[in-house]
Amino acid sequence: MKVEKTAVAGTLESSDAMVTVEPSKGGIEMELTSSVMNQYGRQIKAVVLETLEHLEVKDCKVTIVDKGALDCTLKARVECAVFRSCGKSDKNIPWGGAVR
Repeated sequence: MKVEKTAVAGTLESSDAMVTVEPSKGGIEMELTSSVMNQYGRQIKAVVLETLEHLEVKDCKVTIVDKGALDCTLKARVECAVFRSCGKSDKNIPWGGAVR
């Protein structure tokens, strides 16, 4: 999928994450802010990159503001933001089925 416009998914509530995706050229750029960065920063980055890879996103800037979200929440937020950026969130999307 190609990220066509800026899109956001999630909240800044505890145990959630706000994910913003923007069009970019030259690969994946990631900016991560997390309340649990020291403990889980590497895992958060791995989950986000894995989810983008499953969605076949090659070029985008992704900004994550994490408030202690679980891996499944991170995957859902990335998936939703990417679908919104492509204008596909209003179509017949098998939510949760794109990310395994």
